Amino acid sequence: MKKIVLAAALLSAFAATAARAEDEGKACDVPKEKWMTEDAMKEKAKALGLDVRQVKVENGCYEVYAIDAKGNKVEQIFNPETGEQVGSEGEE
Repeated sequence: MKKIVLAAALLSAFAATAARAEDEGKACDVPKEKWMTEDAMKEKAKALGLDVRQVKVENGCYEVYAIDAKGNKVEQIFNPETGEQVGSEGEE
């Protein structure tokens, strides 16, 4: 019985992660020529109070790895054209 419950929990977590990635991908469906530069994205993140460590591209979005004002490691996901935050992960 415990194995069934564990399997159901893992499947649920996987489905939620896949749905989040799909939603973020839609929010970032922007032609590359309309993207802000990586430096502009860093500046936008800094203006939001993030101490930027790294910027990557994942699923068409900018992913900013940073330290927030509380000292927590965070991963913020941004639309590459507008710089609007479309998702996040991190310590709370």
